[in-house]
Amino acid sequence: MKKQIAFLLFLIVSVSSIAQDMQFSQFYAAPLYVNPGFTGSTIEHRLTMNYRHQWPNIPGAFEAYHASYEYNASEINSGFGLIMNREDVGSFGLKTNLAALSYAYRFQLQRKLYLMPGLKLGYAIRSIDYSRLTFNDQLESNNSVTLDEKAFGNESVAYPDVSSGILLYGENYWFGVSLNHMNEPNQSLLTDGGESILPMKLSVQGGYKFELSGPVKKRLSAKDITTAINYKAQGLYDQFDIGAYYNHTPFVFGFWYRGIPGLKSYEPGIQNNDAVIVLVGYSVPDRNLRIGYSYDVTISRLAANTGGAHELSLIYEVASPRKKRKSRRFLVPCAKF
Repeated sequence: MKKQIAFLLFLIVSVSSIAQDMQFSQFYAAPLYVNPGFTGSTIEHRLTMNYRHQWPNIPGAFEAYHASYEYNASEINSGFGLIMNREDVGSFGLKTNLAALSYAYRFQLQRKLYLMPGLKLGYAIRSIDYSRLTFNDQLESNNSVTLDEKAFGNESVAYPDVSSGILLYGENYWFGVSLNHMNEPNQSLLTDGGESILPMKLSVQGGYKFELSGPVKKRLSAKDITTAINYKAQGLYDQFDIGAYYNHTPFVFGFWYRGIPGLKSYEPGIQNNDAVIVLVGYSVPDRNLRIGYSYDVTISRLAANTGGAHELSLIYEVASPRKKRKSRRFLVPCAKF
């Protein structure tokens, strides 16, 4: 019966509602997911991996995976990136996989001021596992196989996905705007011309880094506070993340809030509060490796039932000594955890 209910909910969502993107609390640790303008904002090579397990107390909890590789080709003022995303939703095997390429070009506006417009071109496949569902005739006949062919839609659908963004940054600050799913693809799995549009998502990011330790030659005891914001609007819904973390190398501690104080514009009388997030991180000395863990404490009406959300991030950067000497001036001072 639970599977039937889940399938009915899935059909309703596929036909009449607006799909939404997966999200990461550590958005600052998934820069290419947020804005293709970040592509190449590293010394030379950067590998990023993120995993999110949302609402573990609910059957079929949401799981999101993100991995990206990027290269800073400073000789031609360009950044190149490869992105892989995967999202698992619900107990009936609804999955979305995306592979994308990104590119950004770096313009120097002033000695310490840069502008990076970026473009991301992706291809997505959305699929469902019908073997995990139970239909009416199976309940009536106690048979493991359904005879109702009309119960099935497409097992998968594929579509292109186009995103763009722009990033402005100086020595201690950054500001960016991105538009995701600019082509607003149809994700519907129904065979009768159903429609499930993935609406364009607007994202606005920014932040400032406050140096507390002054110049430190090897940065082994660096201290700073980094603040960051991320506003997202997609379809009827919008969300705002704001917070800061304190870095005292090699440890990081942070605190964040997700929501928009006040009422939801699309649901009168309901407070728009989602979660507070706590973060701990560690930088492996001399390995250019950073590991972050965060936990979402749900503060909405779902607080008693969801179990919050767990999230892990890993960032590995590597560069030749020549690149380290030459390319530091191109680095965006954005948050790493």
